Amino acid sequence: MSTKNKTARKRKSNKAADTADRHELYEKSVQSTEFEYEFVDDNFRRIRGRTAHTIREDFCGTAQMCCEWVRRRPENEAIGVDLDPEVLQWGREHHVAGLKADERTRVRLIQENVCSVQTDPVDVVLAMNFSWQILEKRAELIAYFASVRDSLVDDGILFLDAFGGYDAYRETREKTKHKGFTYVWEQASYNPVNGHMVCYIHFHFKDGSKLKKAFRYEWRLYTLPEIQEILHDAGFSRVTIYWQGWDENDEPDGNFKPATTADADPGWICMISAEK
Repeated sequence: MSTKNKTARKRKSNKAADTADRHELYEKSVQSTEFEYEFVDDNFRRIRGRTAHTIREDFCGTAQMCCEWVRRRPENEAIGVDLDPEVLQWGREHHVAGLKADERTRVRLIQENVCSVQTDPVDVVLAMNFSWQILEKRAELIAYFASVRDSLVDDGILFLDAFGGYDAYRETREKTKHKGFTYVWEQASYNPVNGHMVCYIHFHFKDGSKLKKAFRYEWRLYTLPEIQEILHDAGFSRVTIYWQGWDENDEPDGNFKPATTADADPGWICMISAEK
């Protein structure tokens, strides 16, 4: 077969991996904006005794949470900040464009570094999906959190998430089946000297095709004591860790409550609030 014919056949490939949208797959397998909204909304009201109306979503990616926020209440406004122009454009086309006209006016997406961006004071800053761990130097992370604190209103709150457990330090793969595809989380390397780790997200499909290294992450795996100390060093007055409970089948129940002690599980995800 000639090279030309091989190229033509390749172009006509109908493999799922060749037509898959990595951002759509990510949202289906990783994000849960309904949970994030309820957690932030409920806990801000519990802590401050009032309703939050303005948020800034740092490392916002496709800005799905920004759009969820403005849909929930007509008074809600959202700012999304991310450095990647491609993912911001995807968010504009797939999420912002689907909002009602009045909702679109209450969303602003900014292509800028979260460490230096300046925005009007907001009730809440979100830093989800562990993206803040890209700041691997303690001084850099303190400076970022300090800038977040400055961007909050007087009673504002920063919400973020973290992960850990003894399996978090292993080089391993974890597969989760979804409708039409399998999500693969790979911890490719971990350096115990400086905490640096490299992770990938892959997607496998029923037809045998694979979307390898759809996403790559390089960050430092911080411990919860480190995170709490860094947030206090950045000027936050109170830091709370929220731990997830278990259901009757010994599975995570999605209900996160304030905790000062927890089991040494092989893997966990927790939520954190830092009050100005």
